[in-house]
Amino acid sequence: MATKKAPPRPAPEPPKCGPCDGTGEVATTVHVGRKLRAVGKQAGICLACFGTGEATTD
Repeated sequence: MATKKAPPRPAPEPPKCGPCDGTGEVATTVHVGRKLRAVGKQAGICLACFGTGEATTD
């Protein structure tokens, strides 16, 4: 009788980036005028993970 092989384990998921919660984008406030009124938010790339969504292991 042949021995059964165990199914391979899935690779562990990398930890999510903290500032962007794994999305790769962060919201940046947009300021307008001399008084620099905040008028809205603009999506920008996360500088902690460079848009990958994975936390660095430093």
